[in-house]
Amino acid sequence: MAPRANWKGFLRLSLVTCPVALYPATSDTEKVSFNQINRKTGHRIKYAKVDAETGEEVASEDIMKGYKIDTDTYIEVSKDELDDIALESTRTIEIDEFVPKSDIDGRYLIRPYYLVPDGKVGHDAFAVIRETIRSMDKVAIGRVVLTNREHIIALEPLEKGLMGTLLRYPYEVRNEKEYFDDIQDVKITKDMLDLAKHIVEQKSASFEPEQFEDRYEQALIDLINQKRNGLSTKAKAAPKTAGNVINLMDALKRSLASEQQAAPAAAKTKGKKPKKAAAGQREMLLPISGNGKRAAKETAKEASKKAEKPVRTAARTKKAG
Repeated sequence: MAPRANWKGFLRLSLVTCPVALYPATSDTEKVSFNQINRKTGHRIKYAKVDAETGEEVASEDIMKGYKIDTDTYIEVSKDELDDIALESTRTIEIDEFVPKSDIDGRYLIRPYYLVPDGKVGHDAFAVIRETIRSMDKVAIGRVVLTNREHIIALEPLEKGLMGTLLRYPYEVRNEKEYFDDIQDVKITKDMLDLAKHIVEQKSASFEPEQFEDRYEQALIDLINQKRNGLSTKAKAAPKTAGNVINLMDALKRSLASEQQAAPAAAKTKGKKPKKAAAGQREMLLPISGNGKRAAKETAKEASKKAEKPVRTAARTKKAG
């Protein structure tokens, strides 16, 4: 199923306008997620919205927004009042200026979106705006309203479309001096820098995201598969630490030697074909069997074979019950 647009409206550069749709460029839906359940009954926990004083549940139509100004005092703000102050950017992304991408501090970046033409009209205007930004080798800065808040958005060409990145306002970025002022000024010798540079050279590589594996996500899948098959789970021993390093130069030398020994093995691994993108969580987990309350029991030998590797079948899972 195609993702649903987070926002629809118009992209405008001076008098050039086209209808566009904004889609999230990232997703967390494939990650393993948990529900809270009652340990005694196994039933899912539900939350009710209740009045803090009376304890009575409040209907959705009786809930409104309020700004706290004192312990028990709130300024009530209705939906109509919020609609009255809606900005033009609620429906239009107006390009205000163009800036070099290198000027944007990484701390201001929030999340990326894909911007595409909405419908069959406006593709020519969209292409003009896209190629203008591309030819100038700059980033277009505009504003857009998402979840009732106005955000700054930086637009740049990405293949046939545009990538829009939400930016933080200055008041949202903390001053680094509050954290860095207590860092001591120390002198680093040339020998130390040279050794550290050698270590960096040994670890240097191209950025290939497909090479990264979410090890915690895989551990969660393995744990769930084991429990589904009735296998016992054992706690892993805490990893051993090297302890405190007394001599920095000695630590650098040992680090360099360790990296040089590991380099041949890393080179062999890099020569292998990259793993395929991880399948969705539903495909990796073992299919459910049984009556929905407890999976069917299997022999320890069969369970062990199944638990060695999560099933990544694309077959549709039969609903329990």
